[in-house]
Amino acid sequence: MSGYDVIVVGARCAGSPSAMLLARMGYRVLVVDRATFPSDTLSTHLVHPPGVAALRRWGLLETLVATGCPPIHTYAFDLDSLVISGSPGTPAEPVAYGPRRIVLDKILVDAAAAAGAEVREGFTVSEVVVDDGRITGIRGRERDGREVTERARVVVGADGLNSLVARAVNAHVYNENPKLMVGYYSYYSGLDMDGVFKAHSRPHRAFGAWPTNDGMTLVGGCWPFAEFNEVKKDIEGHYVKNFELAPAWAERIRAARRETRVVGAALPNYFRKPFGAGWVLVGDAGYCKDFFTAQGISDAFISAELCADALDEALSGQQPFDTAMAGYQAARDQHAEPVYEFTVQVSTLEPLPPEFQKTLADIEGNQDAMDDFARVNSGVTALSEFSARWS
Repeated sequence: MSGYDVIVVGARCAGSPSAMLLARMGYRVLVVDRATFPSDTLSTHLVHPPGVAALRRWGLLETLVATGCPPIHTYAFDLDSLVISGSPGTPAEPVAYGPRRIVLDKILVDAAAAAGAEVREGFTVSEVVVDDGRITGIRGRERDGREVTERARVVVGADGLNSLVARAVNAHVYNENPKLMVGYYSYYSGLDMDGVFKAHSRPHRAFGAWPTNDGMTLVGGCWPFAEFNEVKKDIEGHYVKNFELAPAWAERIRAARRETRVVGAALPNYFRKPFGAGWVLVGDAGYCKDFFTAQGISDAFISAELCADALDEALSGQQPFDTAMAGYQAARDQHAEPVYEFTVQVSTLEPLPPEFQKTLADIEGNQDAMDDFARVNSGVTALSEFSARWS
């Protein structure tokens, strides 16, 4: 007999919400992660308004706000010859947040435990357990070094783009695109953003900043992936050189203080089939894209909700497992594809097409239209809707 209804591998932005929601539904859930919390991880930090709405639904938004993480009420885009500045949200959720992951992930892990999920930190999964072609559990090592095997009706891989679960089941990959961009970031003090996410875009370069916890500001820079090897030879030099493309911004940076080393990565772009016999994928394990649009956290939250609802239908017997999870896949892809396609387009860092540049020039100063453009970048409005309305 299964020890758990669900085992979730990975306890960050997709795993802990999945575990929390399933535990709230009354299922016996185990969530494991090799990390201990609070701990940091590479991240853009941004929780766009759709992700903020999820935190509100879960009763966790007030907890995040109480950490002192400042709200972001404006997205401003410096496109060299013009500036588009607007609201990223809706009347219901007007702002975004940019929490440090040492803050956000701890809130999510604690919420999973409070919901009744069993949380094991410092647990390293070595393999999934397979019986008659079906995933039935995991095998791994506890923090004290003990090797254990745990079993469940379903194993959820929420373990990121290098997902052990996805590799073990050889999850089918589709709608794949290569790595397009490389980005690095650091934290600065003395750089007050006053509630603004500010992005600068130049041909084959981009850099931006937004406020986070503890009075810090995240400042990042981006290059085409084709330049990755050259950038790696002098990461800090290239990082600082970018800012000179916007002299006023470079002056602000020189007056601020960098508090941490520069870190970064390049991400692939793909969808994976997110389910099979005894297994499910959620978050970056099942769908990943370049971080240029900073949609990872919000998408992880939404996919966790979709996944938990589908698993509830399957585990409760309302629908066959394959039917319920095919519905999850369809809903996930319907939500994700518009912003995925937008992300793939802009992550090349190529100059905007002339017709789109004209559209942006035409809307500069039109607040309703600029708000709409900001909401494309926050995942509230699809690019096709924006184009149909303002082109």
